[in-house]
Amino acid sequence: MKVQGAIALVTGANGGIGRHFVETLRTADAAKIYVCARSIAKLESLVALDPDRIVPIELEVTNPESVQAAAAQCSDVTLLINNAGTSLNQGIIAADNLDSARAELEVNYFGLCHMCRAFAPVLKANGGGTIVNVLSLLAKVNLPFSGSYSASKAAALSATHCIRAELGSQGTLVVAVMPGTVDTDLAKDWPDPKVSPAEVAQAAIRAVEEQLEDVYPGEQATQVSGQLLQDPKGVEKYLATFLPGMELAGTQA
Repeated sequence: MKVQGAIALVTGANGGIGRHFVETLRTADAAKIYVCARSIAKLESLVALDPDRIVPIELEVTNPESVQAAAAQCSDVTLLINNAGTSLNQGIIAADNLDSARAELEVNYFGLCHMCRAFAPVLKANGGGTIVNVLSLLAKVNLPFSGSYSASKAAALSATHCIRAELGSQGTLVVAVMPGTVDTDLAKDWPDPKVSPAEVAQAAIRAVEEQLEDVYPGEQATQVSGQLLQDPKGVEKYLATFLPGMELAGTQA
């Protein structure tokens, strides 16, 4: 689909990648951009960039009633960007409990599912449209010091495959965006190298226009995704050795 003239909605719009999605959509001449966060106050600086096109929406993706209210309010959406996410940098065995794992699943998996379920009929009514799910390369291989986050993204990738299959008949493209480590506050303790959030947003929007289902923004994601096809067990063992602050070089996997 053409992004020019599209009506887009971005969850987690006040975060590092989210703000770059908004800027990329503006540059691509989207007609309207709904920007979503748990607090309208967090969106004021974004709305100020382009008050005629940017519309703030209060949204909690883990709350089905909030999501349904957003779908009713934004019934003209043709491009849904599920960007909201959280990472609490916990292992599974090493963590004191599974509270972090549950919190990550609530946002990264269930939140994504709530959004897709609520907006699927909206997209159908508007000709099919596109869903962009911002995932992670860790949906395909686990980084154990952030193991429960990796597991939540793996669940979200599996859900993406299901949603893609279910919505194919209504003409909805479902894009999985799987970058490596993104240079945002959420990943401040994660290994280098890191891809810029602007590059992630731009790659995702190109995928929408080029009708690509899977995209791996950044050199690290491109390299490791290729290595996963050749030697998945080797990549798994390699990433198992990493701790916060260590450099992750995709070419060594």
